[in-house]
Amino acid sequence: MKIKNIAIIGGGTAGWLAANHLAVELRAETDITITVIESPEIGIIGVGEGTVPHIKKSLMKFGISEAELLATCDATFKMGIKFNNWMAPSDAGAINSYYHPFSSPFPGGIDVNALYLKNASSMQFAEVSEVPVLADAMKSPKKVSSAAYEGAVNYAYHFNAVKFGQLLAKNAREKLHVKHLSATISDARLNELGEVASLITREGEQLHFDFYVDCSGFHSLILGKILQVPFIDKSDQLLTDTAIALQLPTATDSVIAPYTLATAHSAGWIWDIPLTTRRGVGFVYASSCMSEDAAIQSMGTYLGVEPEQFSPRKIKMRMGYREKFWCKNVVALGLAQGFVEPLEATSIFVTDFTAELFARNFSVEKGTMSVAANYCNKVATYAWERVIDFVQMHYCVSDRRDSEFWRQNTVAPKLSEVLAERLAIWRANAPKKSDFFSRFDLFDVDNFLFVLYGMHYQTAAKGMTVFEEQYFTREIANVKTKGSQLSHELMGHREWLNKFNIAYQQSRE
Repeated sequence: MKIKNIAIIGGGTAGWLAANHLAVELRAETDITITVIESPEIGIIGVGEGTVPHIKKSLMKFGISEAELLATCDATFKMGIKFNNWMAPSDAGAINSYYHPFSSPFPGGIDVNALYLKNASSMQFAEVSEVPVLADAMKSPKKVSSAAYEGAVNYAYHFNAVKFGQLLAKNAREKLHVKHLSATISDARLNELGEVASLITREGEQLHFDFYVDCSGFHSLILGKILQVPFIDKSDQLLTDTAIALQLPTATDSVIAPYTLATAHSAGWIWDIPLTTRRGVGFVYASSCMSEDAAIQSMGTYLGVEPEQFSPRKIKMRMGYREKFWCKNVVALGLAQGFVEPLEATSIFVTDFTAELFARNFSVEKGTMSVAANYCNKVATYAWERVIDFVQMHYCVSDRRDSEFWRQNTVAPKLSEVLAERLAIWRANAPKKSDFFSRFDLFDVDNFLFVLYGMHYQTAAKGMTVFEEQYFTREIANVKTKGSQLSHELMGHREWLNKFNIAYQQSRE
C-alpha cells in the first residue's frame, strides 16, 4: 500500500518545519499530498527564538533566502551564547562570564588544549576564538560583501518565533505546494491494527489520511494521548520546570548584542534574546527551590522594574521525551515529541534534526515503514540523551554552592552513565573528537570544550615540547590578530541590520 495523504496536526515552527522537510524530500512523488491542519483556537508557545547554525542548512534546503528571513522575522545574528554567573562569585563579587561561540576551538585546526591547561589560571579558554572580541564590540558576523548564509565568523539567528513560523508556512504553501486546513483536532480513531485511521475535529467531522505527524505541542494529542506512547521523564537530571517570559520593546537605535545572554540565578537562569525591535526575556527556575512570587520579584530585579509593572506568561516545562517518536503511522515532532529546557537553543535544533531524520527515512510504501521507524527511534533516543547530558553539564560542573538548587545540581547529581564516564575521562585528558563516536551527538567536542573550560573544569595538564608550546602560542596570537582586524573591518550589529533593511526595502520598490 502506498501512502498518498499525510496530515501534520499543528502549525507553528514544528509543524511547518516538518512540512518543508517532507515536501522537499518527497517532491518527486507527485501523487502525495501534505496537509498542515492548524487550529485557529490554539496558540503556539512562541518563545523558541534562538537557534544554532544547523538551521542555515535547512533554510537553504527549503529555498528560503537569508534576506527574506532577516527582513520578515525581526531577525538578528547570534555568534554564540554569553554565560554570566554560572560560577561562584569572586571575593570581590565581580560577575564571572564566558562565551560559547559557534566557532572552532581548534585555531588553525590545531589542538592547543595543552597550552590552555598549563595557563588556565591566567587564560580564558575562549581566547582560542576571535568571537569574544567581536561579541564584546557588538559587531555583526557578516560583512557587506558576505554571501548569503556566510560570514566572517560562524553564526545562527534570533528571530520572532511567530513570524518565523509564518515564513516557513508561506514557503511550504507557495513553493512546495503544501495544503493548509484550518480546524481544531480533538480526537482520533484507530483501525484494527492500532494505527490512526482518521482524525476527529471539534465539530465531529472525520478526516482520513494515510500518515500523521503530531505537532500538537505539550499535549501530544496523537502520540501521547491516543497511541499512549510513554513519556521518559528526565526531571531528576534537569531540575528546572517553570519559566516566566515576557517581551520588552527596545529603542530603534539601541545596541544589539550578537549573542544570547544566559544569566544564572539562585534557582536557575535567565535568557535574554535581542531582536530588532524588542527583547525576549525568560526567567527559568525550579519550582521546588523558588516560589512563583520570588521568581517574579527576581525577574523584576534583573529588569530593573517593579514586579507590578509587568505581566509575564507562565510556562510549565516537563523535561523528557517520548519513548518512541515514530509509532505505527504516526510521528511526533517538536514539543509533542519531547522537551529540554531552552538552554543552548535545544528545542528548534532537535525539532529540525528529527524532522529531517524522519523525512529522509520516510518511505511511501507502507510495508517498509517499520524498519525505518525502528532505526529513527534509536537515533532520536540517542540524540535526546546526549542533548540532556550537554544541558545538565552546564549545572553539574559549576562550583556554585550558594543555594539548594546549586547544591542539588553539583553534590552527587544523577548523571547518565555516558556523561559520568566522559567527565571522569576528561579529568585526565582534554575532550577530543574521538570521544564523540556518533554523528548523532548533536553537541560535540567543540561545544563541550567551550563550556567545560569556560567553567574552569579541572583537567590534568599535559606536557608539551618547547616546539609545541611555541607553535600553540603562535596560533593563539594569530587568533588575536584576526580578531583585532575583524573588529575594525566589521560593522556594528545594529548598523549592519539597519543598512540591510534599507537596501532590502529599496530593492522591493
